[in-house]
Amino acid sequence: MRNFGRITAREKSEFIWGWIFILPTMTGLIILNIIPMFQTIYQSFFKTGDFGKGNIFVGLANYQKVFADTEVWQALWNTIKYAIVEVPISIIISLVLAVFLNEKIKGRSAFRTIFFLPMVAAPAAIAMVWRWLYNSEFGLLNQILPGKANWISNPKIAIYSIAVIGIWSIVGYNMVLFLAGLQEVPKDYYEAAAIDGATGIQKFFNITVPLISPTIFFVLVTRVIAAMQVFDVIYMIIDITNPALQKTQSLVCLFYKYSFQQNNKGYGATVVVVLLVVIMILTVFQMIGQKKWVHYN
Repeated sequence: MRNFGRITAREKSEFIWGWIFILPTMTGLIILNIIPMFQTIYQSFFKTGDFGKGNIFVGLANYQKVFADTEVWQALWNTIKYAIVEVPISIIISLVLAVFLNEKIKGRSAFRTIFFLPMVAAPAAIAMVWRWLYNSEFGLLNQILPGKANWISNPKIAIYSIAVIGIWSIVGYNMVLFLAGLQEVPKDYYEAAAIDGATGIQKFFNITVPLISPTIFFVLVTRVIAAMQVFDVIYMIIDITNPALQKTQSLVCLFYKYSFQQNNKGYGATVVVVLLVVIMILTVFQMIGQKKWVHYN
């Protein structure tokens, strides 16, 4: 049995350098994520005082108000609808693109770059372009499609139009993650399947999907979390005079509205805590469900 009381100079050096390398990340995580999270939870038990000073402790009053607030429930439903559309469609498109661009085709690097470009574009620029595309009078979509639709002002379809922007923006990033996962799949499996007469679709569902299921699960979890926190695209596409505002604003949009526009930081913090609980519940269900379909080699 090894004597853990004696540490060699090499092991001591590796231990010190290991902590040095992870210290910046840990510091940033604690300062930018963990501490603000607990401060937000603490703030949710207070009501902002006059002129933003002298917060008043109100206990669970903010939570009672949230659960009775129809605007909060509508925002939660808007957020869920956005996630239901954006997450699965973006994952499916990204996975199919990754499979095609993992093959030896002409211009593969150029196609990978083109699909990834939306990730490096500024959100404000993306919003401006899509607002032009969706414009009901002279927008490109209404010019090439029959009829004229109010893509971002019709309360019935506005949230789905915004979800399309989310899909377009994230496909390239997901594709890169799937490409990384595909690099780890042994080619022998495909060669053996080809000998047995398997088609491309059979290879995809019986080899590719099971072997990169850990990557799919990672993308699924991170995309659900990100989709539930959607804010920037809604904020920049839907203005306060838009008739579809109530049917498109997310919980994070409500947080911004209460905290920074109405200066009611306590109630805004409560909305964020509710969102945190919802995300945690969804993540727990995903962690439980992944045991049935994720295969770790």
